[in-house]
Amino acid sequence: MPKKTELKESGWLLEETKTVDLGDKRLNKRFCNVLAALSRKPTESIPAATKGWDETKAAYRFLDNEAATFEKVLKPHTNATVERIKKEAIVLLPQDTTELDYSGKKQTKGLGKLNYENQLGMHLHATIAVTPNRICLGAVHAEILIREKLGENARSKLPIEKKESMRWLNSYRIAQEIAEECHDTKVISISDREGDIYDIFVESQKANGNIKAEWIIRANQNRRLLEGDDDNKKRYKKLFKKVEEVPAFGEVEFNLPKGKNRAARKVKQEIRALTVVLKAPKRMEQKLPDVAINVVFAKEVNPPLGVEPIEWIILTSLPIGTKEQAMQVVEWYLCRWQVEIFFKILKVGCDVEELQLKTVDRLKPCLALYIIIAWRILYITMLGRSCPEMPCNAVFEDEEWQAAYIVVCRCSPPKVPPGLDKMVRMIASLGGFLNRKGDGYPGPQTIWLGMQRNRDFVIAMEAQNAIKSI
Repeated sequence: MPKKTELKESGWLLEETKTVDLGDKRLNKRFCNVLAALSRKPTESIPAATKGWDETKAAYRFLDNEAATFEKVLKPHTNATVERIKKEAIVLLPQDTTELDYSGKKQTKGLGKLNYENQLGMHLHATIAVTPNRICLGAVHAEILIREKLGENARSKLPIEKKESMRWLNSYRIAQEIAEECHDTKVISISDREGDIYDIFVESQKANGNIKAEWIIRANQNRRLLEGDDDNKKRYKKLFKKVEEVPAFGEVEFNLPKGKNRAARKVKQEIRALTVVLKAPKRMEQKLPDVAINVVFAKEVNPPLGVEPIEWIILTSLPIGTKEQAMQVVEWYLCRWQVEIFFKILKVGCDVEELQLKTVDRLKPCLALYIIIAWRILYITMLGRSCPEMPCNAVFEDEEWQAAYIVVCRCSPPKVPPGLDKMVRMIASLGGFLNRKGDGYPGPQTIWLGMQRNRDFVIAMEAQNAIKSI
């Protein structure tokens, strides 16, 4: 395990590393030390984040060790995440894929193709666990895909086990395993349009009344319905046309965040819901059953002039018999954005695309470490909003919140720790958050910058205390 001083200043690491098993006690200890070092300065390079040449060499030796695989490095964190899930009544598992672009890192051997011929990198598919009020409990699954060819497996007739789309089914199977282990928690897998895979609908039916993971998937394919205008001629109705025919029975409003080529705005949508039976697609390698699914159609009302309306056809295994149930499906689907925020923290807050490592095998375990670090940043961001009065020492070590308090307030810290929201705002102010009346809550960027600055203040405070004790 890490040195006592390291454990004292980073107690959260204990929870995330207590089940680590890399086959060697010394390697387990090095794992803890490297994670602690990188968490201190997540935007810095490995040499800048570590303390001196000896610690830098130890970090590179850890990443070079064959036992330190991506899966084994991430495992203790996923174990800790499952334990947190067990304490919740409802947990959402949004999944998505992001590109990691290492085109400028030609020295890294083993990279694959991205969306363009000259782009090199890899794809990271991750599933995180969040509560309905969007507190991130951690990552439950992650896998890395490396394409040897551009557009590989995109439209092939291979069985799903040999396609890249298998990652969506893998994630749902992980959700199913978690639902069985956390039997007092309702587990709901959530994915965007790429996750519209018929095999997931079939997989969920295999539970046959036993504990299972529910699912919410945004529709991508205009699938055939079992009902038809003329069954003899196989002219089946299509899903998208069918949902348009259903009358609206309610409305939902939400704030759409700023996106690529999209301004933030308030959106009002009409809600429609129905149950349909999908006609199974034909496959050479297997015969699939027809499946009954529930559908919620959310259509924007009066969008701004010249702006494309926000419309979602959402497929789900959850009940949609009442207005409240259908609107609940839409609200839970909106939590899918948390995985996009998670990817932003990983790529911008932790700067993982700037890692300069010689091989992909060395890069993978390093990414696993940064996944854990990115989780903690997102966790603190959302917990401060949801539990503002929680004592801040439930999340921050005494040295962390006291150092921030001294620097921001210019006075001695109180005996009773302040509330979490107040402390998160103090930390964020160190990262540039102005904390004016109209500024709302601090975002992850100011929080991760503030946490890095505060680490330096903690070190300075400890050094001063050490001098006083001489």
